[in-house]
Amino acid sequence: MIITPILASGALQFAFEKATTEGKLTIGALLVLSLFSWTIIITKFRQLYIARRSARKFFAAYLATRDPLDLKRREADFTGAPAYQLYLSGANELEYHLQNRVVTVNGERRVSAGSFEAVKVTLEEAAAAEAMALEKGMIVLSTAVAGGPFIGLLGTVWGVMETFAGIARANSASLTAMAPGVAGALIATVVGLLVAIPAMFAYNFMVTSVRGITQELDGFATRLATQMEHHYVDHRALAEEISEANGVLADRIVRALKPEDRSTTGGSPALGVF
Repeated sequence: MIITPILASGALQFAFEKATTEGKLTIGALLVLSLFSWTIIITKFRQLYIARRSARKFFAAYLATRDPLDLKRREADFTGAPAYQLYLSGANELEYHLQNRVVTVNGERRVSAGSFEAVKVTLEEAAAAEAMALEKGMIVLSTAVAGGPFIGLLGTVWGVMETFAGIARANSASLTAMAPGVAGALIATVVGLLVAIPAMFAYNFMVTSVRGITQELDGFATRLATQMEHHYVDHRALAEEISEANGVLADRIVRALKPEDRSTTGGSPALGVF
């Protein structure tokens, strides 16, 4: 209802028809920028909506578990949630070390503190990668916000310059001679503002949303690393590890000895070895 009187007046159409070739090229460039801008706006709104919705489901499922690897082992799917992608990266790295560099403590699989450093690095890299994925394309919006009005202003100044140059050549300074050229020049600024204003509101909203999700990712990465360390990292003191290794070695020697050798050593071969 608001746009109809504006279009009905024919001001935009008249101004575009009176615009110079340079002005029309400027308007064309602004329309291309607007097309890219609106593509990013629609895509990012959809991405952020899915990310928020999937993240809520993922966090609810994760908080309901005790084992930090439970969701991975159940093959739960929360596609679209950045925190879930971070979780998968950390869980996959931890599973690799549990299978290839395992430390057995009281019959349970553990990893060394050195191996867990690789898991923490993976979590940090995944958090950075997800943050970059969320920010992808935002440069187009910032360009539209900062560059749109200036591109339009360039077209306007160029059009006014052409108008005054034409008036000077025709030796006519009447308002009737100036008005069409000025109107054709001003439409470039109007289009530039129409490109920049929606991009500005969308950019501010998206930057705030991305910053919130990024902070949420950093917090979750820290919490996940702490829980993984609590459940799967071997924190025994070095003396305890050496003592346990000696006990295992002594037990193997006892089993390897013949019955007569075992009786000769008094059943305590470990005392003779260590």
